[in-house]
Amino acid sequence: MSLEKLKLNKRLHKSMTALGYLNAKEIQLKTMSRIMGGQDFIAIAPEGSGKTTSYVLGVLNRLKYAEPEAPSVLILAPTQERIQAIIDHFYLISQNKSLSIKGLRTGGSMEEEIEDLVAGVEIVVATPNRARSVYLKLGLNLNKLQTFIIDQAEEIIKEGMIQPVRELAQSSQKCQKLVFSTVEHEKLHHMVDEFMEFAPVIEVEELAEEALALNPMMLYKVPNFTTKINLLNYLLSDDEVFDKAVVFVNSRLTAQKLSRSIHKSYKEEVAQLDPIFFEDYGFQTIAEFKEQAETRILIVANEGTALLDLTGIPFIFHFELPENKETLLHRIVKREGHELLGFTFATDLELPDVKRIEQTAGQKMQDMELPDDLVIYQGKKQNATSEDQAAYDESRGGAFHKKKEANSKTYNYGGGKKAKMTMKKKKGIV
Repeated sequence: MSLEKLKLNKRLHKSMTALGYLNAKEIQLKTMSRIMGGQDFIAIAPEGSGKTTSYVLGVLNRLKYAEPEAPSVLILAPTQERIQAIIDHFYLISQNKSLSIKGLRTGGSMEEEIEDLVAGVEIVVATPNRARSVYLKLGLNLNKLQTFIIDQAEEIIKEGMIQPVRELAQSSQKCQKLVFSTVEHEKLHHMVDEFMEFAPVIEVEELAEEALALNPMMLYKVPNFTTKINLLNYLLSDDEVFDKAVVFVNSRLTAQKLSRSIHKSYKEEVAQLDPIFFEDYGFQTIAEFKEQAETRILIVANEGTALLDLTGIPFIFHFELPENKETLLHRIVKREGHELLGFTFATDLELPDVKRIEQTAGQKMQDMELPDDLVIYQGKKQNATSEDQAAYDESRGGAFHKKKEANSKTYNYGGGKKAKMTMKKKKGIV
């Protein structure tokens, strides 16, 4: 779609054309008019979809280039590297070396930064922690703020900076608030709903143009690590279906702990690949596991493990996601004569990695409903089944959001030679 649709001023249009930006991206088309109209929103789009360019254009298109009394734009970012990348992007698009923009350091003395801010800066970019610290030192004036932007919200949440974001947003009074993230999940709404309760969510999906030839990928979204263990126990208890399965975790220590957490009723059927301790039951090669009929579950650590020959293994579980997304995709690629189902367990903090995998794969994982009688771990709260959890979530207000209708489907596992046998009738797995 032509840049003309964004209704940029002549200076910005000329700059974008000179930089080779001839077409607007979908996220820009969906957000620019809202930015210019002063509306709040939450934008969900994958990496590389143009989210940063969207708000940079929106800010520059409204900038008055007058002598600033106080910042009119505050941008929160998760790291020092990201702060610098945002500033560089502003300079690149504006083509203005004297642009009034200031990036705050993540540590060290604040005196020089406060002096610069008091002297007058139009745009401030900082981590939530640093911005809050400078604000409490009376160095960051939010009284004139017009636009409050949260960049890479998913990473800010992962870094544990929810509270300073809330405090800064609530101190910025009635300014426009924009949130950009790769994923929408409960923790995101937990962070922003107090100051953006009715903000619309604008979502853009950008998958690779050509989908990879992969075996089916199933996704279970779980609230925490302990519920992952409960879910794995629940599924693997069906030995008629899961007669041979490989479970991937990230470290050998996790592999050891997980093997000891597997339900006692079938513990002798669980082994580790290259276990840490001699007394732990395990194998040195996956070929040994395939040959051992009595052992049906093999736990494998991603660290230090070469690509394995999974031929003949009908089910694999990614209990934790590997650091390299290509590793996961290689495991589930279609091979002649080999049927396989891949299951991924992901918490809210792991969903950005799931999105990256889907983007590369050119296809989405199938959302799976948690079994009704699965025990959902709630920390110090009393454990509850997923039905109890749903009722509990309904009572919590804005931070909990029901699944979209498109994501509320249940699926027959299908495809796998064992999957068609008993999935629907045994324990409500599907």
